[in-house]
Amino acid sequence: MAELKVIKRTGEVVGFDRERIATAISKAVRATGEPHITAVLGNGKLHDLLTDVTAEIDDRFVELFPNVENIQDIVEKHLVKHGLYEVAKRYILYRAEHQKAREERKDQVAERSLLGKLTVVKRDGRSVLFDISEIQQAIQECAHGFDQSGSGGEIDVELIARETVRNVFDGISTADIDRAVLLAASSFIERDPAYAKVAARLFLRRIYREVIGVARSHEDGYRQAFVRGIRRGVEQGLYDERLLEFNLGRLAESLDTARDDLLNFMGVQTLHERYFARAGDVLLETPQAFWMRVAMGLAVLEEDRDERAVAFYQAISSLRFVPSTPTLFHSGTTRPQLSSCFLTTVEDDLEHIFKSFADNAQLSKWSGGLGNDWSSIRGTGAHIKSTNVESQGVIPFLKIASDVTLAINRSGKRRGATCAYLETWHLDIEDFLDLRRNTGDERRRTHDMNTANWIPDLFMKRVADDAEWTLFSPDETPDLHDLYGQAFEQRYAEYERKARAGLLARTRTVSALKLWRKMLSMLFETGHPWITFKDPSNIRSPQDHAGVVHSSNLCTEITLNTSREETAVCNLGSVNLEKHVVDGVLHSDSLAVTVETAMRMLDNVIDVCFYPTEEARVSNLRHRPVGLGVMGFADALFKLDIPFESDEAIAFADRSMELIAHSAILGSSRLAAERGPYDSYAGSKWERGLLPQDTLDLLEAERGLPVEVARGGELDWEPVRRHVREHGMRNSNTMAIAPTATISTISGCFPSIEPIYQNVYVKSNISGEFTVANPYLVGDLKQAGLWDREMFEQLKFHDGSVQALHAIPAPLRAKYRTAFEVDPLHCLRMTAARSKWIDQSQSHNVFMRGTSGQALSEIYRTAWKLGLKTTYYLRTLAASQVEKSTLGSQYGFTQKRANGAPANGTPANGTPAPAGQAAATPAADSEPQNGQDAAACNLDEDCEACQ
Repeated sequence: MAELKVIKRTGEVVGFDRERIATAISKAVRATGEPHITAVLGNGKLHDLLTDVTAEIDDRFVELFPNVENIQDIVEKHLVKHGLYEVAKRYILYRAEHQKAREERKDQVAERSLLGKLTVVKRDGRSVLFDISEIQQAIQECAHGFDQSGSGGEIDVELIARETVRNVFDGISTADIDRAVLLAASSFIERDPAYAKVAARLFLRRIYREVIGVARSHEDGYRQAFVRGIRRGVEQGLYDERLLEFNLGRLAESLDTARDDLLNFMGVQTLHERYFARAGDVLLETPQAFWMRVAMGLAVLEEDRDERAVAFYQAISSLRFVPSTPTLFHSGTTRPQLSSCFLTTVEDDLEHIFKSFADNAQLSKWSGGLGNDWSSIRGTGAHIKSTNVESQGVIPFLKIASDVTLAINRSGKRRGATCAYLETWHLDIEDFLDLRRNTGDERRRTHDMNTANWIPDLFMKRVADDAEWTLFSPDETPDLHDLYGQAFEQRYAEYERKARAGLLARTRTVSALKLWRKMLSMLFETGHPWITFKDPSNIRSPQDHAGVVHSSNLCTEITLNTSREETAVCNLGSVNLEKHVVDGVLHSDSLAVTVETAMRMLDNVIDVCFYPTEEARVSNLRHRPVGLGVMGFADALFKLDIPFESDEAIAFADRSMELIAHSAILGSSRLAAERGPYDSYAGSKWERGLLPQDTLDLLEAERGLPVEVARGGELDWEPVRRHVREHGMRNSNTMAIAPTATISTISGCFPSIEPIYQNVYVKSNISGEFTVANPYLVGDLKQAGLWDREMFEQLKFHDGSVQALHAIPAPLRAKYRTAFEVDPLHCLRMTAARSKWIDQSQSHNVFMRGTSGQALSEIYRTAWKLGLKTTYYLRTLAASQVEKSTLGSQYGFTQKRANGAPANGTPANGTPAPAGQAAATPAADSEPQNGQDAAACNLDEDCEACQ
């Protein structure tokens, strides 16, 4: 695991030192004056406490670093958890006293700075007097283009300067001054989104100074630094030597340095801390140099590599399309593992099981997210012929898989992540449902691995009929794993007859409805297992001739065939819809160009990629699947003035996805004309003349039930069909919508296809924590003359909801509904409208307000009826979400919780909590943390709510 780091209050990143925590706790213990508490801590309690604190920091802060306040919040939480209430009280007072002392020192320092009594240590070691005018000038330059007319303008330069002065000290270095200015600017982002742009530009000055040597973006220096960085990266063994074969001068001239200004503060910070290449401690890249290096890595095998690199650069540097994180991490490097997702099937064979653990480790090491199909492993109590003993079932192996996941740090930048899938007829399914519970035998729990149900249509039919459901051990029913649709139903019925006749050794009969209710109860309680559907994933698969889809992936958007011989691989990137909406219009021509360019990049990933396992290489080169996705959907709706919960929004989802599908399929077919179709094309649905929209009727016919999704579209598809008939397809699969959590942060848009989580939320990053308001809402409120400090405080009090603010016009209140204010069934219908064009799936989060088991069941049964292949997290809403400790009494002052968490455990990044897990301190802007105050009704009871 990578070394833990901490962000100091100055913004400096240092190593984590648990002894500092021990010292602070010891002082708090002594302050209690209670000898018995000292004795308790002396008996190993302090060591256990520090171990728990360290474990939580390591677990939660995966992709960014915690700051000092984060760590102190966690310490408070664990003091309470360990029953040390008096120590917790003293620790809180200790924090408050030190905070007060810091504020007093800041005031003193500010006064001394104004009197010219502070010195600054320059980069060459010279000491000079602190000069606030230099800071003011830098801020003014970065505020260019915004109204700077004092406190009434968008940007108050003096306000940032004054806050900066409060964080300087005698003998401060110029690097620390840079951090202080950045901290000051970001602290005012809540006042106006313009401060985020100013903070981004201030951050860029730091990058320019480090890479180019000057604080301002000097055109010639910028281009020279790009060439110098590529050459040094190759010299240091970081970059592929083939990068030197490009015309670096020509590529340097193609850099559009003004595009640095497209990045907001979080985007710049994320790139700087996680993506930019370094030779030791030396930063090699500016933003445009980074985008070009990624483009070069994707064009390295092209005949006209310079032309293609420039075309790729134009698409990604404009943020119209952004490749997935592994591609950004490794493109152009000596080990270009560029693929995002790996799906495997684990066979019922001890040698293959342990080979699968080793494969998981290798795939995780190289940044891959994993989906493991475990449905072939025999159930508990099944006979093992070779040793003449009974099997312990699948659960012990899943525990090992979870531990492997925990042990691997993906490329030193992301924790290993795995999702285990199990079919609903498996004998161990009920134990599988309990894997993420916080109670029970820890040897049968997998807290560090995601889980998902792989549900056949027959089970959903049995649930609707309140019928019985039979569980089998796969060693006695081996073909069920590879069957789906009517063939599965017929074979399943045969096995049930055998079970009733006593011809099978290990079976169990349960109520389908009760098992369904337990699935949903566990989903609400623990956030797992997710609900995914086997039959639509297979029946609609273009590759039904070449194997079986046995599971989805880590984020439930990939549906590819797997087998012992083939590890499915998917190569992802997302189109940013926001960048294609200009002047209130979605520009279809621009979108088509972006999609075709993106498809070429994604196809190139397959040939350039370094494969950690042979099974992954064989599969990817044979089938060549890619997953073109979407982000910035909510942004597009805001720019088009369309409320998320409206028929117009569903129509836009349908139309925009049709445009993307039209260009993606045609783009893949054009690549086939140029490069040849993929190896397993013969016999595919593509060859049989079936496009994704044609497969809904196939699903309906197999089910014998209607799939309630409107057919048809607006575009002329005949040219696409004709091109596919004549030239085939380059890629077995073309589209999949991933969550896009990090690349949407880079792009400055809202993630994926989700409604917005909140209109006001807290971001946490290397520069600290700051409150962010939805910039589209702020813009509309400004236009209506309603945006001021009073309005912002009201928004914070109402947790970012505008529904209770009647001063805001009704159309704006409808436009700015948040995720939990939008009917989850409406969101499902929107995803279903989009799904008919997609040959893979979508990461669809379910946002549910309240605790009704009946409503929960209706949501997931509706997802199945609509023919969705998969769903992702269930996110639930309980109490207050935004920290209110700064609000005045006119809004009902709310005290901050002892553990520092918002009242419902919503994380600092504003992401709603996956159902069921304990409230946590705000985390860095990485994977969402979990939180749920309310408890769902017991779905096993036939209470009134579940009728």
